[in-house]
Amino acid sequence: MPTVETKSSSRMRWVQLGLGLIVMMAISSPQYVWTLFVKPFQESTGASLPALQITFSLLIVLQTWLSPAQGWLVEKFGPKLLVAAGAALSGLGWVLSAKATSLTMLYVTYGGLCGIGTGIVYIGIVGLMARWFPDRRGFAIGMVAAGYGMGALLTTFPIDTMMKASGHAATLTFFGLVLGAIGVAAALGLRSPTTADVLPKPAETVATGKDTDPLDMLKTPVFWLMFGMMTMMSTGGLMVTSNFANFARDFGVANVVLFGMAALPLALTVDRMLNGFTRPFFGWVSDRIGRENTMGIAFLLEAVAILLLLLFRDNALAFVILSGLVFFGWGEIFSLFPSTLTDTFGTKKATVNYGFLYMSQGVGSVLGGPVAAAIHDAAGSWVPVFALAIGMDVLTGLLALFVLKKMRAAYLSGQTQVPAGAVAAAA
Repeated sequence: MPTVETKSSSRMRWVQLGLGLIVMMAISSPQYVWTLFVKPFQESTGASLPALQITFSLLIVLQTWLSPAQGWLVEKFGPKLLVAAGAALSGLGWVLSAKATSLTMLYVTYGGLCGIGTGIVYIGIVGLMARWFPDRRGFAIGMVAAGYGMGALLTTFPIDTMMKASGHAATLTFFGLVLGAIGVAAALGLRSPTTADVLPKPAETVATGKDTDPLDMLKTPVFWLMFGMMTMMSTGGLMVTSNFANFARDFGVANVVLFGMAALPLALTVDRMLNGFTRPFFGWVSDRIGRENTMGIAFLLEAVAILLLLLFRDNALAFVILSGLVFFGWGEIFSLFPSTLTDTFGTKKATVNYGFLYMSQGVGSVLGGPVAAAIHDAAGSWVPVFALAIGMDVLTGLLALFVLKKMRAAYLSGQTQVPAGAVAAAA
């Protein structure tokens, strides 16, 4: 039976969830509104699209590939100061990138500072929620991940409007200062649970493995299967995220007016909403029907959505609706994979362990950003890129249902801490 949590512990963990959500929203814009800055940055630097997209790849690579070290720092020194520093770096990256007139400066500021800053925040908040919510891990991680996915919903239109009125440099400076300050203020209220915090235990139907050190985790085939699956899903999703405005213009639908607004900013707004909503939704679903079953449903849904988006690419209304469905089928990877990893390898080293898995998004950014743009330039069409994304979605969904489920069940059956009923449920 789950432990009955105290009222103070219950209140504190929801406060921590709220603060984590605010910080994640504050650092989400560098990734999710990048597409709005592509054209102005091309004009200010004179760079080609593939070269410019390396900035986006640097943002994701540094956000993800440094995350094991960032996770170790958060576990050693606590989340408060490290996450606050990450939020400050993210804001500073925008302020300095406003003055970028060369690719090198853009790489260092927007790619480097924003990438390192958002990585510290992201990995720190996800690991913190895994500890505070052992009984609702999928939902809680999904909620803060939703903050990262939906935070740009509040900034997309204001940024687009200010850019048209004042230019991209003034916009980056203003929003860099405001979002950095909000992130730092919320981070200063964070703390890890202590022995005095009595929290519920996971339900007996949730299979939870023993606490595993990162080096031991890296020796298991089940980790590398999850790494490969998250890489493929990240590739398809980041291809859409980083090149969204470009293929909207190529399809001829970017400036079509729908419901009183252009299709591109309307689609970006819808996408942010669904990209955020999907994370707690599918996290909540996975708490009930299992992680792998939920993965199969969501990943195959994205494959269908991308196929339909390709088939109806010249229809502005269909473009808005189907792009939202694509994001709804993709964003949940940021709740399902960390929850599955923590279920498998325990909570003690959850932050560092997820740091290693989170590196897969960095691999996906290389394939989803400049490589996708290069394929488009070589083929003169987005069709080959979309076809690759569809194939990876289908493959990952099938792996979740027919390989990961069995492999995890076999791994957990050797963990003496796991109730027999939980292993049976996983299988």
